[in-house]
Formats: sequence, structure tokens, C-alpha cells
Amino acid sequence: MRKIVVISMISMDGVMQAPGGPEEDTSGGFKYGGWTWPYADDFTQKIFGEEFSGEYDLLLGRHTYDIWRDYWPKQKGTIANPFNKATKYVVSHRDSDLTWEKTVLIDGDVPAKLKELKASDGPMLSVQGSCNMIQTLLKNDLVDELWLRIYPVTLGKGKRLFAEGTIPAAFELTKSKVSPKGVIFAYYKRAGEVKTGSFA
Repeated sequence: MRKIVVISMISMDGVMQAPGGPEEDTSGGFKYGGWTWPYADDFTQKIFGEEFSGEYDLLLGRHTYDIWRDYWPKQKGTIANPFNKATKYVVSHRDSDLTWEKTVLIDGDVPAKLKELKASDGPMLSVQGSCNMIQTLLKNDLVDELWLRIYPVTLGKGKRLFAEGTIPAAFELTKSKVSPKGVIFAYYKRAGEVKTGSFA
């Protein structure tokens, strides 16, 4: 059984769209691309380096894959080397331009195939970006852990991590860190059903 871990940069109001640059994803008229840049520092880079240096495969939506396919194969270093070494499972309705080495297409009955992939042997499946595909994971209760980077900014509109795929679910905070610039690194694992009660 493989763990599916969603690693996401989000604003305080839950937006995850285009954290890396102005032209990353302008769909819906989004004009704040690159909103994480002002908060980059040695603290955050050290955490990124530690997290991305382990053993994992990548599970990506098609839009994220297309952005990364043209960038990461040309790079080397702490993040690039594991990315290029990993098997890339890409959820897509088209099989063209899957040119990044070690890419596997997931199409057809996507939820069933994701369940099969999760049940297989291998390293953890790291999910980056991929907002639309994450909704499929959430809807089918396939997310084992959330590694969130919560930035001290609100964006008002944009693609959100917890959107139409969100189901009622409980999570346990396993650890957290805060950068000098106020970025909260919060690590959650799935923890059963939502519990309710009363203060009465």
C-alpha cells in the first residue's frame, strides 16, 4: 500500500493557483501568479530541500505535468534530481507529449486506477499542484496526508485546494513549523470521521 501525500502552497483563504510565477496559470483572470515569492528565505528552502530529497513517485494532473515537463528535465540539484528519477503518473484524457522520462498515463476510469495505484507496492506518491486532480483524490478519500504551506496572504479568488471534491473528513496535526516570514508548515494525516458534540 502506498501513501498519497498532497503537498500544497495555499493562501490563508485556501487559494493554491499559480504560486510560482505570473504566467503559471492565469485561467479565470487570475492576476496574482507568483504570490509565494516574497516569502522565500533560507528557512523555507531548507525545508523544501529536506522534503524533496527522499524517495517518492510523482502523481500529477495534466496542467502541472505540462509545466514541469518543459522545466525540470533541464535542471539538476536537490529537487530536480529526485523529480527526474521518480516515475511520473499523470492523470490526463490525452496521451500526447508525455515525453518526460518515466511517465505513466492514467486515463479512463481514473478513480479506479488511482485506487489500484495506491494499493500497489512502491514509494509514496507525492502530489504537487494539480488542483483539478486533487479534487478527484479528495472526493474518493484517497489522500493519506496533507503537507500544507500556509502563506500570510489572502487572494480573494482563484483555484482552491478544498473545492468541489472536499468530503467531511478528520485530520490529525502531526507537526508544524513557522518560518521567520510567517509561512506555516502544517503536516496532517487522515484521522477517521468528523466527530461532533455540544458545549451545552
